[in-house]
Amino acid sequence: MKILVVDDEDVTLSSMKRLLRWQGIKDVEICDSGKEAIRRIKSGDYDIVLLDLLMPEVDGIQVLEATKPFKPYTEFIIITAVDVLSQAVKAIRLGAYDYLVKPVDNDHLMRTLDRAFERRGLLAGMNVARQARDARQPDGFSEIVTESPQMRSLLSYAQIMAKGGNPVLITGESGTGKELLARGIHREGPSPGGPFVAVNISSIPETLFESQFFGHVKGAFTGALRDYEGFFEQADGGTLFLDEIGEFPHQMQSKLLRVLEEKSFARLGETKPIRVDVRIISATNKDLDKACQEGKFRLDLMYRLKSAHIHLSPLRERKDDIPVLAAHFLKLSTEKYRKDVHGFSPEAMDILLRRDYPGNVRELAQIVENAVLLADSATIMPRHLGEEIASPPLFTRSLCSLKENYETHVLYVLNHTHGDRKQTAQILGITVRQLQRKLVEMRRNPRWRLLLGDL
Repeated sequence: MKILVVDDEDVTLSSMKRLLRWQGIKDVEICDSGKEAIRRIKSGDYDIVLLDLLMPEVDGIQVLEATKPFKPYTEFIIITAVDVLSQAVKAIRLGAYDYLVKPVDNDHLMRTLDRAFERRGLLAGMNVARQARDARQPDGFSEIVTESPQMRSLLSYAQIMAKGGNPVLITGESGTGKELLARGIHREGPSPGGPFVAVNISSIPETLFESQFFGHVKGAFTGALRDYEGFFEQADGGTLFLDEIGEFPHQMQSKLLRVLEEKSFARLGETKPIRVDVRIISATNKDLDKACQEGKFRLDLMYRLKSAHIHLSPLRERKDDIPVLAAHFLKLSTEKYRKDVHGFSPEAMDILLRRDYPGNVRELAQIVENAVLLADSATIMPRHLGEEIASPPLFTRSLCSLKENYETHVLYVLNHTHGDRKQTAQILGITVRQLQRKLVEMRRNPRWRLLLGDL
């Protein structure tokens, strides 16, 4: 622990230095000028600054204001002989960890130092983790909203597979984001500037498959009034995304396999082959292995499509993503409908977290959009989600730790008081400062951070 003590009184500086060293803190520096403190804090790397409030020329508030933006992970503890509430509030708002009034009890000082040092480590660690997390999510997949380590690991793998340009098979339930992932693979692939052609196999009439995929020349069949470029030609130099590949007609599968192997085909009505450079990404919510066993899908075609296989987990298996996805869809919906809705009540978020989402991310998006349309307040409430919460029995709740239970109750009371921290603290039986510290701690958790919003 490296500490800088700033005070204009030599006696205070020397006694504080002796106390800290006696307590086992060896790396202690002293400074008797606010102006000099600013220079040393900006150029140094202190864990904690013990800062006197009343100093000539440059006081403690000015030092804090001038240095905290440059040293966000250095914790400042204000020490003063004058107990002025307005100054304490200003110091906390500027980023001070605590505000102590002289004479300071030595044990209380050491406990405060320990807590400040612990928070400093947590915040610095969170920043490192955030940077590492952001680095792990490639730019091509920026449209995919996730906080899940599992998903970020999957995206890193997808980025590696994207570089080769080989076929990729994406599996997963409906609504898990298979097309979004396919677009990300395209952007991270060898031809990101080429076309991305998305085809829903189930929407194509079986009689038109050959014409739609390979194109035709004028007069090739009744109704062919002009030349037509099929999906393969449209995607030349880019990516052809075949969604619901499990629905591909069995009698057409051999022709698709030949195009994948030879990279050429002929339009209907002519014999001249057309060569194309197309990357194939396919997706399905069906079990292709089972379809192959039942004779409904060619095994050799599946292996050709499955050069790389990526499976997207359903939303119910990555519930950590629900709060961040809900916030994302809330923002999109409020912009779309121009409504002033800022967040979710704790009860509403609890409802979202408890649902299973057979429709996965797509279903969550629709639920949030409908809630925004129904919202008659600045916060999404249970009634906007189609549920009413009316004095539930004591034990009708999910299992959680005591810490989670306490944090949920803090949010409940804070929401009840419409963000009034003084009233909230009174109801909880704690001080406003204790409440403030608890809220700072809770904001580190993405779930609580989204629920707290501007409260």
